[in-house]
Amino acid sequence: MFKNKGGFEEVRPGYLRLFRTGELERRAVALETILEACELCPRRCGVNRKAGRIGACGVGARPKIAAASIHPWEEPPLSGTRGSGTLFFSGCTLRCLFCQNYPISQLGVGRELTVEALAEEMFRLQCRGAHNLNLVTPTHQVPAFVRALCLAVPMGFRLPIVYNTSGYERVEILRLLDGIVDVYLPDIKYADPAVSLALSGRADYVEANRRALKVMAEQVGPLQLDRQGIAFRGLMVRHMVLPEGLAGTGDCLEFIRSQLGPQTWVSLLHQYFPAHKALNRPPLDRKVTEKEYSDALGILFSLGLPNGFVQEADGG
Repeated sequence: MFKNKGGFEEVRPGYLRLFRTGELERRAVALETILEACELCPRRCGVNRKAGRIGACGVGARPKIAAASIHPWEEPPLSGTRGSGTLFFSGCTLRCLFCQNYPISQLGVGRELTVEALAEEMFRLQCRGAHNLNLVTPTHQVPAFVRALCLAVPMGFRLPIVYNTSGYERVEILRLLDGIVDVYLPDIKYADPAVSLALSGRADYVEANRRALKVMAEQVGPLQLDRQGIAFRGLMVRHMVLPEGLAGTGDCLEFIRSQLGPQTWVSLLHQYFPAHKALNRPPLDRKVTEKEYSDALGILFSLGLPNGFVQEADGG
């Protein structure tokens, strides 16, 4: 523990120790090497992104972000009173028909920058008062982030790292993030591989996702909050309810309870709306009904998952 300038006690992020020992640099090199025949995500497209080629994710080797901002609307332990410092990375390893951020994830919106500039953006978010650094869809750009972290620490960067992901991850890459990521914020999108293939383009999502969630839980354990109620370590899993039960909510929540533990924090999302290619694809062309979300809530409570957040309808 250490005291910040405001006198509050905080927990030192694990990456500071890795930086001091040189392990952070070694991890950066290992991740950059993987870019030569990219296997960062379960697609394992094998593209030499270091040579300037574009991976299946739509991004080369240089970092590419769509926004760096203070976000006040994440779950309360992340946004707190000062907001979460979000970096929205361009590109994605999935192709979700209903992606609400599809201009960023699938159309390439964003700007390329150097790792030095990325480090400066990270430090700038800290200077603006963010509680944490929230990496949104970072999987395919992890090498650039870790290299930027090596540069940001000497600047005085000390924020906890939040890994905000679709949950489509390789265990081997997560092992390289052990001690770097403080808070994992993954999705558990589906229970049925046929649905994940139809809606996100990957039949292997369910298997990869569940293996990844177990490793995340092993690394950081349940969510932990400081005296101000802000998360500094741990796992919180997001699940978005889809029309007509397409997400397999019951199976997903049962997996969390049985495999990750009933103490796991769950954020049950009631924010689906038709976007991108879902606009003309029933039943994705409508919002989730109150009954559909109420049924999901009933499953959550019946399974005895007491930690986390639920949402009210937006009135639309």
